[in-house]
Amino acid sequence: MSQSLSRILVHSIFSTKNREHFIKEAVRPQLHAYIAGIFKGCDSPAIVIGSVEDHVHALFVLSKTWPVCDVIQQVKKDSSKWIKPRGLLYKNFHWQDGYGAFSVSESHAEQVVRYIESQEEHHRKQSFQDEFRLS
Repeated sequence: MSQSLSRILVHSIFSTKNREHFIKEAVRPQLHAYIAGIFKGCDSPAIVIGSVEDHVHALFVLSKTWPVCDVIQQVKKDSSKWIKPRGLLYKNFHWQDGYGAFSVSESHAEQVVRYIESQEEHHRKQSFQDEFRLS
């Protein structure tokens, strides 16, 4: 077989340093679009990206040639460079060092999409820290 086929869905989560509330509503659509472009540049197209004040969720298709750690590192590095010049609020912006990455079966992808799209409502009931510890 001379062709390589791969479709691995990854749900990634990463937070701002010290869980600072940097990701304001006004910047989210632009940030999500920019992050989607970074995923695309890593041959790992985003299916959905969502965020609240202190963290981002993304469901993406992992490239067959990029390791997940390199994709997420690239997303965090480039998006941090993008957001810092957006005003005084963001000049000290940093992502936390770690991240979460979880495989998602095709049969559960739509459920994960709905979950990511409803982050604000979800975190009114459970904090990010509590949820991440349960993962």
